[in-house]
Amino acid sequence: MNSMRVHASRTAQACLYHLRRLWSIRRQLGCNVKAQLMSAFVLSRLDYFNAILTGLPASTLVPFQRVLHAAARVVLNFRPQDYVSAALRELHWLPVAQRIDYKLCLLVHKSSRGQVPEYISNMLMPAVNDPSLTTLRAAANGNYIVPRTNRQFGDRAFSVAAPKAWNSLPTDLKTATWSTDAFKRCLKAGFSKGLTTNI
Repeated sequence: MNSMRVHASRTAQACLYHLRRLWSIRRQLGCNVKAQLMSAFVLSRLDYFNAILTGLPASTLVPFQRVLHAAARVVLNFRPQDYVSAALRELHWLPVAQRIDYKLCLLVHKSSRGQVPEYISNMLMPAVNDPSLTTLRAAANGNYIVPRTNRQFGDRAFSVAAPKAWNSLPTDLKTATWSTDAFKRCLKAGFSKGLTTNI
């Protein structure tokens, strides 16, 4: 847990470094350009390997959320006292916790289409592939098997966290045959509207 706090702190510091650089030139840039630069230098760092942060206490994610809020304020020229939730909605940026679930669900989707390395696919088992579940509703709803674990740390494993996040999605999203790009758009829209049960 301490190592994750250190990771979050160091990542946030690196993001803030780039954020300060962009702040110094914000008046010379348009909103769209600032948003693109934020995505390249700040959001990409927040999202890099963020799936390992699943299941952590909300307090561990606070540094990331502060960076996200600061980035949104810079892009839209919001004042410190302005509500940042409005900025996030305008920019179509998901909060940190939802960005983590988004990444997990996207990996499951890509796994179902053979777009991820085999070691990732091997950690996921569709419910329809389990003979004991073929007649159950879970199998028909596009769900994945969630392995049982007796430890809190085990619940954070990808093989557990990813199926949990995926199974919480609406059935029509899990069973759709869209392209990955279309799935990403609908998934993000779903998270923004609170369609999943764990948001």
